[in-house]
Amino acid sequence: MNVWLERAYRFRGVLMAPPYLFCLLVFAGETEHDAVIWPIGLTVFFIGVAIRVWAQVHLHYRLRIHKTLTTTGPYSLVRNPIYIANTTMLLGLTVVSELIWFLPLMLAWCVLVYRFVVRREEAHLTEKYGAPYVSYLQTTSRWVPRFGSRGLRPEMARRFLLPSLVAEAHCLLLVIPLVAKEFFG
Repeated sequence: MNVWLERAYRFRGVLMAPPYLFCLLVFAGETEHDAVIWPIGLTVFFIGVAIRVWAQVHLHYRLRIHKTLTTTGPYSLVRNPIYIANTTMLLGLTVVSELIWFLPLMLAWCVLVYRFVVRREEAHLTEKYGAPYVSYLQTTSRWVPRFGSRGLRPEMARRFLLPSLVAEAHCLLLVIPLVAKEFFG
């Protein structure tokens, strides 16, 4: 496997830190319309958090449950809901940072990093799950959701919603430094 794909996958969380830190540390070019910027940014951020929680309800990644190929919930609509959620959260945080001009760069960074991450991940999952995953690749879009009612399974929400909320609560901490930047920066 390509060493760059492996590194991108291994450090995918760390690779999202530089543009976020940029949003925290840069004050130049801020758009000072707090009554508009903050509600929009926080709404986009919380949409990303909601997608992460929904994905976690079906994926059980942090819940220490036997792993099987997940094709329900958001995974029935798109193959990479966690990466879509992360990108959505970072775009929301960029808006909250008031660096509107940085949005295209943040999006480009996420697309670049996740492009490599997904290539490695798909190769790994094809090897791990074989024909069922190949079939999933053929029927489910990588990035653009295909809406319908297939595999949504609302009964999973009752069982896994609270543990998933707890598992993803750390995402809320990302807002705190931006609040500090706004009030003390």
